[in-house]
Amino acid sequence: MAKRPAPKKLAKKLAQIRRDLGLSQAELVKALNYKASPLRASQISTFEQGRREPPAMLLLAYARLVGISTDVLIDDKLDLPK
Repeated sequence: MAKRPAPKKLAKKLAQIRRDLGLSQAELVKALNYKASPLRASQISTFEQGRREPPAMLLLAYARLVGISTDVLIDDKLDLPK
């Protein structure tokens, strides 16, 4: 069975957002205010390491937190704004 395509730069972008905001993983959990399911710092770590892909609604929370489109997160051709 073929593996579905996944954004290659997503993990780095998520980590960069957190670093740019100057937040720890635990602080980011609070800042995201994600209510769809429990979110823990350990999960943020797996997303930033590229071991798991965050759900779409969590990507939306990241995008809203920093005022960007989710397209910027998932499209490898787009970079985070400076």
